[in-house]
Amino acid sequence: MNKEDTRRGDNAAPHLSCAELREQVSELAAQRAAISEVLRAIASSLHDLQPIFEAILDNAIHLCRAEAGGVRLAEEAGLRLVAHKIGPAAYTYLPPKFVGFSSFYDALKSPFHIPDVAAHELYRAGDARAVALVEGGIGTALFVPMLRNDELIGAIALVRLRVEPFTEKEIELVTDFATQATIALEITRRERQYREVQTELCHANRVAVVGQLTASIAHELRQPLGAVKVNGDAGLRWLATQPSDLREVKLCLERAVESACRGSDIITGLMDLTKKQPLRKEPMDINEAIQEVSVLTHGEARKYGVSLSTKLAPQLAYVEGDRVQLQQVVLNLAINAVQAMSAADEGPRELLISTEGIEDEGVRVGVQDTGPGLSPESLPRLFDPFYTTKAGGVGMGLAICQSIVEAHGGRLWATSCEPRGALFQFTVPISPTVVS
Repeated sequence: MNKEDTRRGDNAAPHLSCAELREQVSELAAQRAAISEVLRAIASSLHDLQPIFEAILDNAIHLCRAEAGGVRLAEEAGLRLVAHKIGPAAYTYLPPKFVGFSSFYDALKSPFHIPDVAAHELYRAGDARAVALVEGGIGTALFVPMLRNDELIGAIALVRLRVEPFTEKEIELVTDFATQATIALEITRRERQYREVQTELCHANRVAVVGQLTASIAHELRQPLGAVKVNGDAGLRWLATQPSDLREVKLCLERAVESACRGSDIITGLMDLTKKQPLRKEPMDINEAIQEVSVLTHGEARKYGVSLSTKLAPQLAYVEGDRVQLQQVVLNLAINAVQAMSAADEGPRELLISTEGIEDEGVRVGVQDTGPGLSPESLPRLFDPFYTTKAGGVGMGLAICQSIVEAHGGRLWATSCEPRGALFQFTVPISPTVVS
């Protein structure tokens, strides 16, 4: 062998047997499959962290040949156990539900590996957690932190009954799992923040719309309240006659009760719309919800000379939705239509709210007006936040409507009508459990 061959031989990679290569390929395939499973869990369980933690724990224990493990999340006073798995051989080991920030977790910024718990200085010093591990039959332990901006938000722990240190590859793998768990937590936290902001915006929008209707609603309440007084007075007069005509008294009282109920319905509708609450889906009758909105809108429509009518398909299936938020969408679209027609100088002012069943999309709701319509330039930007064609408008109403409809699994769109007017439509999926 010449010198060049000798140098080439010195730098050559160590020879691996076919069995060793197969083992490495198999190990990489298992790790990839585990990471894919965890990513699928994250993608399908954004609002429920439990399946994500369980998938991470199952794969970490399996790939690292551990007998037990747990996932803990940090709280103000310590770390709470949110997921754990114990193999048959580790039945004597029962992890505590809650642990304080002891020497195991107090300054946990990187993986903390204890190759032999019984020989570690913490056990010799009488550390309660180390003693508990040894008494539970644990030989080797690994604690890997979950960090967000260098702050401990949780940890993954794996243990072996035997004294067998975890390899660098195994520690790196668990560190990767901890990173995925941190990402899942961060996604959930941001999603929760987004929902809170959306709830605040929806509530503010509802209050603003109801504020616009105050004068009209006060007028609408005047009629049933006045009817209660008129019928009450009439009933008293019939009682005062000799002999009293109890049949007429009964009719007056029935009409008074009916008027009081009508006024109560208006007030109840207002109170529901101004409540602040998160999205709560349940089976509901969309026609009934629209009828309640039309009562609130009727006075505002009449004030601007708008004729309001409904064309609601009979025997519609129940939809799956939040009643208040879907009413908010209809109310927003109806008020927008009334305001659009208030500026029209000629032609009829008609507002039609309709429903119909759509086989593939559930129920479709339409709000159609005979106003000036929509310009081709405005259509593409109609649902963009802060885009408005109204003087003094903030451009959030339609954007909020779209976010509500999409949160229900539907879609919202607008079209121009001929010869004039606009049609806004949205869909809501049918409830999978209830049919009207």
